[in-house]
Amino acid sequence: MEVPRHWRLNQQRYGLVGELCDCGARLFPPRDVCPECQAPAKTPYTFGGRGEVYSFTRVQEAPAGYEEYAPYTVALVKLEEGPLVTAQLTDLEGEPTIGMPVEMVTRKLRTDGSRGMIVYGYKFRPVVRT
Repeated sequence: MEVPRHWRLNQQRYGLVGELCDCGARLFPPRDVCPECQAPAKTPYTFGGRGEVYSFTRVQEAPAGYEEYAPYTVALVKLEEGPLVTAQLTDLEGEPTIGMPVEMVTRKLRTDGSRGMIVYGYKFRPVVRT
C-alpha cells in the first residue's frame, strides 16, 4: 500500500470513524452517498467499537502479504450502532460463536516487505470483563 493512501485511511482504521447521514443512518466505511436516502453523508461519526459476531470463517490459505498470519479468523461484526464490519478476530481462546460480544482493538495488520511500512488497523477481540 502506498503511503498517501495509508494516511488517508488513518481515522477509519485507528478510530473506527464513519459518517452520520441527516436521515440518521450511520455508515461504515464512509461513503459519498447514503444508501438509505441517497443524500450526501458528510458528518464524521466515531463508532463505539463494540458489537457482536454476526458470522465468521477461518482463513486457512491467506492472500499475498498475510501468509505469516494463517490460519486466522475473519468475522462480520455487527456494531452496536448498526453497521456490519469485516475484521479479523484476535485474542481468541477456542472457537468464536455467533452473538459473542466483541470490542475493537488496534493491532498490526502487516508489514510492507522486510523494510517497509508497518500497517496498523482495527481488529476485534472478545470483550474483556473486568
